[in-house]
Amino acid sequence: MKDSRRVFLGVTGWVAGISALHMWLNVNWNALRDGLRSRALLQTLEVAGLPVTCNLTLPIACVARNLDRTVARANFEYKRYNGWPEVKESLISGKINAAYMLAPLVMDLVTKDVPLKIVSIGHRSGAVIMVRTDSPYRKFKDLTGKRIAIPSRFAVDFLFLRKMLIREGMSDKDLQIVEMPPPDMPAALFTKAVDAYCTGEPYGAAAQRAGYAVPLRMTRDEWPNYICCVLTVRQELIDENPGLVQDLVNYVQGAGQWLDADRGHRTRAAEISSDSKYFNQDRAIIQYVMDNPSDRVTYGDLRMIKEEFDDMMQLSLQAGTLKSPIAFERYIDDRFVKAAIPARIAL
Repeated sequence: MKDSRRVFLGVTGWVAGISALHMWLNVNWNALRDGLRSRALLQTLEVAGLPVTCNLTLPIACVARNLDRTVARANFEYKRYNGWPEVKESLISGKINAAYMLAPLVMDLVTKDVPLKIVSIGHRSGAVIMVRTDSPYRKFKDLTGKRIAIPSRFAVDFLFLRKMLIREGMSDKDLQIVEMPPPDMPAALFTKAVDAYCTGEPYGAAAQRAGYAVPLRMTRDEWPNYICCVLTVRQELIDENPGLVQDLVNYVQGAGQWLDADRGHRTRAAEISSDSKYFNQDRAIIQYVMDNPSDRVTYGDLRMIKEEFDDMMQLSLQAGTLKSPIAFERYIDDRFVKAAIPARIAL
């Protein structure tokens, strides 16, 4: 009887143990599964950008990060947009958490309490004022009374145009300024719908390479420390995952140094960025920007210098696109650039 009771208790205990183990495995598998799902959601950070060479550091950073398997970290995915208004709305709504944006537009959004911060710049120079090859325009003042296209009054291209106007003792009332998507500008110049246009590359190079346009002025000559496109992130991303923001900044900074380190790197960059996943453009046109001249757009110096942003803010105030001054610290978080260890780009 005692033996039967001992066997019964042993079997009961064994069954209970198996049941408890089963429950533990089930609970922990569910937790593990949920954890894996959460991790998968964080495995890719979408970063929005436009197909312009001022954004070239972004696809390079994305490709390089995604090929680097030495450390388990989130990948970056380039999300192509065709216009700044769409990028702006996606950042405001939180549809995307990171993007290359126009610096003055970020300033404006922050004054409206949109929780954004600039954490790096993406390039220097890269804007041009283009005129027809057969036009008589050779000096900037020759454009008096002419029809000039710009991408947006929030674009730094517009500030470049205003900077040239001030230098020549002119105002924007001396020109007929129209806003136009940059991809439409070369055709508008070809058909003489506009007399000139001011925009970022590769839309100047496209007309120049085709033979019917020449640069009248380039930022490389007139405004060497020009910047327009900046890496912008929502404050929630900074608060919730500062390590991911730092990783992104490290790769953008690394991409900039890599691009300027070797001419062959620029050839490789033209090959990568022309792909349909990225800019979806003619590789030869991007290569033309890289080579004619080689400092048409530069990427190696991606420091965030307060005086340069203050200068841009003053130009925006004068242009009326910014209504009131804004403190550098309200729209800039430079901790990530200061702490950056530029990533090694192995492409």
